Amino acid sequence: MVQRLTYKRRHCYNTKSNGVKIIKTPGGKLTFQYTEKKRQAPKCGDCGRKLTGIPAVAPKVMRTLVKRQRKVSRAYGGSRCHDCVRQRIVRAFLIEEKKIVKAVQRAQKTKDNKKK
Repeated sequence: MVQRLTYKRRHCYNTKSNGVKIIKTPGGKLTFQYTEKKRQAPKCGDCGRKLTGIPAVAPKVMRTLVKRQRKVSRAYGGSRCHDCVRQRIVRAFLIEEKKIVKAVQRAQKTKDNKKK
């Protein structure tokens, strides 16, 4: 006959926070082993992709982690993915280039006006 099992803590309902797994002990008895909830991995703020190199843990545990485990050593480390950071850098570079080109064109225009 199958051995009956009872919850040892919390309440007797099969909820997300009261998850259990049936295991067999070395003595041959069946018991409940309490499982932790699956956590969401941190996502990129721009595109929503999972951030690599950062563990998927509860916010309380995340606060206890060391700084190098909470973020990646890069600009926008634990906030944006590598593609979005690259996109931001390229965009900023192109904006600066555009300003320089405008300034050069303006200087040439004034130079041409003075010749006439």
